[in-house]
Amino acid sequence: MEHTHHVIDYFEISVGDVAEAKAFYGGAFGWSFNDYGDDYAGIKSPTGDGEVGGLAAGRDSGPGGVLALVYSQDLDASVAAVETAGGTVLEPPYDYPGGRRFFFADPSGNKLGAYQPSDA
Repeated sequence: MEHTHHVIDYFEISVGDVAEAKAFYGGAFGWSFNDYGDDYAGIKSPTGDGEVGGLAAGRDSGPGGVLALVYSQDLDASVAAVETAGGTVLEPPYDYPGGRRFFFADPSGNKLGAYQPSDA
């Protein structure tokens, strides 16, 4: 799967129950998933090459519950760029299975994330 630096290419849907959400999205849209435990499932790309999003338990769901993620080739440089441009880092970089990520708010208060996969 091809990634482009600083382009949104992944999203997460906050859900109360991952198994229930998988049943819903699989049934409604035919999505298939990669399982990463009870709290996360990756949404497989329609081409079968990589993932386009995920279902995440434990974050706020409801209005605003979809999180857009920006791909980064250099996460630390992206943190600096967000801060320099006037954004606010809400959650500093942390490791997750598959890479690193952080969350930030834009000047309007919209919450987004940026991630760098471990293979980048």
